[in-house]
Amino acid sequence: MVIVVMGPAGSGKSTVGRTLANRLSWQFVEGDEYHSPANVARMQAGQGLSDADRAGWLRQLHEVMAAALGRGEHLVLTCSALKARYRHTLKGDLQEVRFVYLKAPPEVLEARLEGRVGHFAGPALLRGQLEDWEAPDAAAFVVDATEAPPEQVSAITLALGLRTTGD
Repeated sequence: MVIVVMGPAGSGKSTVGRTLANRLSWQFVEGDEYHSPANVARMQAGQGLSDADRAGWLRQLHEVMAAALGRGEHLVLTCSALKARYRHTLKGDLQEVRFVYLKAPPEVLEARLEGRVGHFAGPALLRGQLEDWEAPDAAAFVVDATEAPPEQVSAITLALGLRTTGD
């Protein structure tokens, strides 16, 4: 199985994704690490990415997921996955992909981004991401991203029927 932890900047994807992967003893992939240098430079400059900018990145993340599943490995991957077509590109024909949406109010996201250090996605990108956001379909599991990460992870594992280390 692959779990894609998604949401706009500041939703806690990396923190929750890493925590989830650790609790499940699964591989973790930070989707942001697959952005091209040009895309990173755009985001550092406060410029949002276009659909064309994201296309290669999303295809690459799909390939990472397909390769893990092909090897029989479980994976937790983080990706904003803002639009339905992005999620479609990510999943493709992979039946073992589950989406988890970390949902938080815009003011919470903004406050988190204001305090974030060392990441290229800052507060200037949030407005565009929220404008681009398309709610996921009913198959995605929605998590209250204002809860503490351990509670979010517990909700995810319970909803997906997964056993964590120590269960």
